[in-house]
Amino acid sequence: MGHLKQHPLITTRERLRDQVAHALRAAMISGELRPGQVYSAPGLAEDFGVSATPVREAMLDLAREGLVEPVRNKGFRVTEVTESDLDQYTEIRALIEIPTVGRVTRTATRDELEALRPVAEEIVRAARAHDLIGYLEADRRFHLALLTLCGNDRLVETVGGLRKRTRLYGLSALDERDRLIPSAEEHLELLSLMLAGDAEGAERCMRRHLGHVRSLWAKSD
Repeated sequence: MGHLKQHPLITTRERLRDQVAHALRAAMISGELRPGQVYSAPGLAEDFGVSATPVREAMLDLAREGLVEPVRNKGFRVTEVTESDLDQYTEIRALIEIPTVGRVTRTATRDELEALRPVAEEIVRAARAHDLIGYLEADRRFHLALLTLCGNDRLVETVGGLRKRTRLYGLSALDERDRLIPSAEEHLELLSLMLAGDAEGAERCMRRHLGHVRSLWAKSD
């Protein structure tokens, strides 16, 4: 008990499991649940005011995403992401996303690209409003929707999995220093280049964006 600050009451309108998982992600983003620490399902359940069962189920969902790992007879440990991990994840994303952006620039219709604009604008609004969960969700939707335009579902799944393993760490500290806003605005720059048909420029922008994101992680400690 006492791991988390006061959270809104969990209602029955959604599955408790999903609501608990959402609350746990929010606690990771805020730093209330810290990498390397072990947390018990009963203790977290008491914080949330629910039984331990939906907490265990939510933790198992997060374990499948690589965000936590089970610790026998103790609970779950929040996964630590090393600098080497971040370098490797970023390298894989660059190998996939940079050429894919060029390809989509050449093949997508203007309407398909314009459909991404509201999400790009949502990312910027969330960053300026210090809405970290909204920022992460909009950022995820933009990148995966963009990649979906290439028509390769496995590629989208791969990038989605990599994002889940890195997206929670250090954002609270970065947000406090307003360092998320420039990264958020790069989504609009990227979209403008794609709409102009500048495939090479879009690839350069994506390369810079991924490098920018990686440098932000490095400065988040």
